[in-house]
Amino acid sequence: MSVPSRRQPLHHATPPADAEAPLGLRFPDDFVWGAATSAYQIEGATKEDGRGESVWDTFSHTPGRIKGGDTGDVAADHYHRYADDLDLMRDLGLHSYRFSIAWPRVQADGAGAPNQRGLDFYRRLVAGLHDRGIAPMATLFHWDLPQALQDAGGWESRDTALRFAEYADAVFAALGDDVPVWLTINEPKTVVQNGYLEGHHAPGRQDPDAAHLVAHHLQLAHGLAVQALRARGGPGRIGPAFNLHPCYPADASAAAAAATTLYDGYENRFYLDSVFTGRYPADVLDDLGPDSRLVRGIRDGDLDIISTPVDLLAVQYYTPIYVTADGGTVTRWPTSQADWQQIYPDGLYDILTRVTRDYGPMPISITENGLPTPDPLGADDTVDDAGRVAFLRDHIAAAHRAIADGVPLKSFHVWSLMDNFEWAEGYDQRWGLIHVDYPTQRRILKRSAHWYRRVIADNAV
Repeated sequence: MSVPSRRQPLHHATPPADAEAPLGLRFPDDFVWGAATSAYQIEGATKEDGRGESVWDTFSHTPGRIKGGDTGDVAADHYHRYADDLDLMRDLGLHSYRFSIAWPRVQADGAGAPNQRGLDFYRRLVAGLHDRGIAPMATLFHWDLPQALQDAGGWESRDTALRFAEYADAVFAALGDDVPVWLTINEPKTVVQNGYLEGHHAPGRQDPDAAHLVAHHLQLAHGLAVQALRARGGPGRIGPAFNLHPCYPADASAAAAAATTLYDGYENRFYLDSVFTGRYPADVLDDLGPDSRLVRGIRDGDLDIISTPVDLLAVQYYTPIYVTADGGTVTRWPTSQADWQQIYPDGLYDILTRVTRDYGPMPISITENGLPTPDPLGADDTVDDAGRVAFLRDHIAAAHRAIADGVPLKSFHVWSLMDNFEWAEGYDQRWGLIHVDYPTQRRILKRSAHWYRRVIADNAV
């Protein structure tokens, strides 16, 4: 199964002059506004307080892997500056902050007794959020697998899913009463596609047969984590975080329609069906064949674990996909600075309504939506990111339309709170509401941050 190239040069979007023009769309009174980050992208402090090495430490230190030779060693230094960052969140008026917990900070080698110094950092972070009236939303895994587990087989090994359940239980024991919303695995599809098909994310493999077995073990890990929280009887709600991208035929041919259906199976239904219906899509399994590592790796009871009931679905939307008759992809819309991202707000509406139609009225949180823009720092110490304002306004409007049409959407989290280490792109792309001047670690609110603060205060765009 091919995946869309993320490296082809494409045309870029031009922001409209009236990016902040209000649309008069008010959200439900209980709607939650937030922003999101992940541990490896912002924390830094990769060798402090007992933190072990992750696959991203290894990958980013491998020559030629990351643009500019960048690493997450320092990133946005959030580990040391979290209190100031929490003040910025409060000043923006955030209701919710979605962050991730670094597995190697809690278990240096991915197993055994938890590292209390690592857990204490997250205890301080969670307490600081509560002190400022911000609800914590914690992701258990945002791609920073302990390197020791990778050395033992990584997500190709079923044992890694079992270790993840133990790690999740340790985190629940430490923080479970204070975190109202838990997300299990962030974007398993990206680990599969970018880490094991294309190879430009950690661990840098290009092995399709391994990739789909990895997908199964990530889904299994999700289900085991849900069961671990249920076993503890804590008050928190829990669900998966999937990047879902609507797939459309590139033309009106029957061949394009058939190719799109299969593409959607790999892109969306593989993850949604297994969690919400307890089975993998038959067309995907048939396409892989009975001798694939995925099919041979599924054991009795695995799908029962994966489909353990959840409380919510976290949706992350960035781009639509247009599929050709031969299973390739083409570009239909202007792109952002990230050439793989087509700017198409209606795609968010389409995926939200599709999920609700196909899987029932599960509460949904948008946990990532955003884009990179060049974001030069002006002479007056401001960043005029009008393109980000226009993008967010139009996508929030699409979310509003979905709510009006019956989607139980409960929250919206911008990706990202602040500029950060953008994986293979290093520090070349800036995705944040807050500009980070990396040499000084000074934080500067961009135009989009001031705009988003007004959106939150007004509960409207």
